[in-house]
Amino acid sequence: MSSARIRRYLRHGMLPQLAVFEASARLGSFTRAAEELHLAQPTVSTQMKKLTATVGLPLFEQIGKKIHLTAAGRALCEGARELIGTLARVDQSLATLRGLEAGRLRLAGSTACQNFAPRLLAAFIARHPAIEVTLEIHNRRGLIERLAANADDLYLFANPPGEQEVVSQVILPNPVVAFARRHHPLAPERAIPFERFAREPFLLREADSGTRMVTDALFERHGIAPRARMVLASNEAIRQAVLAGLGVSILSRCTLGLGTEPADLAVLDVEGLPIERPWRIVYPAGKQVTPVAHAFMTLAREEARRLVSSP
Repeated sequence: MSSARIRRYLRHGMLPQLAVFEASARLGSFTRAAEELHLAQPTVSTQMKKLTATVGLPLFEQIGKKIHLTAAGRALCEGARELIGTLARVDQSLATLRGLEAGRLRLAGSTACQNFAPRLLAAFIARHPAIEVTLEIHNRRGLIERLAANADDLYLFANPPGEQEVVSQVILPNPVVAFARRHHPLAPERAIPFERFAREPFLLREADSGTRMVTDALFERHGIAPRARMVLASNEAIRQAVLAGLGVSILSRCTLGLGTEPADLAVLDVEGLPIERPWRIVYPAGKQVTPVAHAFMTLAREEARRLVSSP
């Protein structure tokens, strides 16, 4: 293609516009794209108007509250992802030449990892202060979407998706435990039969969460339905509901705090628990992992247990 034919694509800040466009297309929402890119929503709208004017064809159509790509939008989205991937590979080559004196690490994880991921990142930044680091926290559905779109360098999963071909490395144990508030009648008991535990009012995570998958499988294995009192969309909301005396629940042990026994909460000795679902670093099979990401994986594999268990 001659330079004359592509000249219009080289003007007016096209690369930032394509980055906004790709995020909007992937997430199906201008609002979510603005949140991911840390932009004001009017800025996203302005960028999309300029890009539409440059292309000369409508890129999105809105049906209800959700946006959908037009035929032109789908064609542009394919090209935008190829271009962004090419730029990432160029940056990877430059990072290799620079070593770890510069570069970027884009990490994404599920909500349960937010209690320990910052410790890993703090240790990594201490070793490599010139590296730019970002951490995205999402529920399981959002994290799987990002993995499918190859939006980040590495992903932290306790339950990697089985439907996608991935490479994974175990970095931390992750016992899933039953718990109640400290003065619950079951707190001092030992070897509690699961049927007894299941009679308690139960606080559930939403259907798309990894914790909910483990919980549903456990109750199904025992042939019992939980006495669901309410469904809550975050581990912290469940923790606060347990503290308020609304019921018992099952969560990853790391969500209850690191190190010593959590204050005001009791891990219950229930038949069939804990269930081990180790934390893993995951990335798509075939992905060209950057030197920066390799360095982070090495640190996590060698130091995660010590960093997470230290006060």
